[in-house]
Amino acid sequence: MKILLVGEAANHAGKLRAELKIPTDVVALPREAASDPAFDDAIGPEDVVVSLRFRRPAGAPPFRLLHVPGAGLDGIDLATLHPGCAVCNVFEHEIPIAEYVLAALLEWRVGLGRMRAAFTPQSWSDLYRDRPPHGEIHGATLGIVGFGRIGRAIAARARAFGMRIVAVDAFAGDGGGLADLVLPPAALAEMLAEADFVVVACPLTEATRGLFGDAQFAAMKPSAVFLDVSRAEIADEDALYRALESRRIAGAFLDVWYRYPTDASEQVPPSTRPFHDLPNVFATPHSSAWTDALPGRRYAVIAENIRRLVVGEPLLNLVRAAS
Repeated sequence: MKILLVGEAANHAGKLRAELKIPTDVVALPREAASDPAFDDAIGPEDVVVSLRFRRPAGAPPFRLLHVPGAGLDGIDLATLHPGCAVCNVFEHEIPIAEYVLAALLEWRVGLGRMRAAFTPQSWSDLYRDRPPHGEIHGATLGIVGFGRIGRAIAARARAFGMRIVAVDAFAGDGGGLADLVLPPAALAEMLAEADFVVVACPLTEATRGLFGDAQFAAMKPSAVFLDVSRAEIADEDALYRALESRRIAGAFLDVWYRYPTDASEQVPPSTRPFHDLPNVFATPHSSAWTDALPGRRYAVIAENIRRLVVGEPLLNLVRAAS
């Protein structure tokens, strides 16, 4: 058995080797191996492939396990995988994403960046005499679309700041006591009318693609802020831009995008719209989860799953069982 790390996953070969409890070869493959069948000869039927993306429209070769080193499965063409291939994913990113969201909420209401930019020895005296009050997130309503691991981690931290939490999720039940109110997806407009901040934390599916369009942004408060830490396509690109450019909503923190480079040299714009030019948009490069501690946690889980695969124990985070 070999473990084949595709693209960015190869950067963490050392972390995986340090966690593995069994002797095996760890092999790096370039990013192109995720979509190019020319690399299939390197993959054996007993192997494990670790990759965020894997597409083989003409059919994938047989191998034992595809382990996604993240939670999202929209880069995986499940239908074309060999039926004997199990698929697992891994989480561990809810902690940094929740911290990113709380940092964003505090930046919007408190504005440390603005204060720092305005402060000089020359401006100090006037700033002190005339300093405007800043806001608080205490008492504000936070709407969370998707109340899984990420949504709940955000809610737990937001509650510590005294925020009111309204979640929208079809399967969250009572929200485990972390939300003041849990609504079904059909009641999204009810949440949007109340929320001061709206966070998208649901997965991208055919049901959620384009979930936010002109009608949903029109339902939000003009003072509300939109935050997307899931997938860009959940919000219609043009509708989001119109809402922000016209100040129909007050602002946005956008960490996920509509266009991504597909190889090591490709340069692509993140969107067909110039979101980065809008003064009410904080644009970040899909980095909300990307902390120095995250890969260690994730590759420890992947190593444990490889051990389980070898000894025949149930796999963690099993998305699709081998048939």
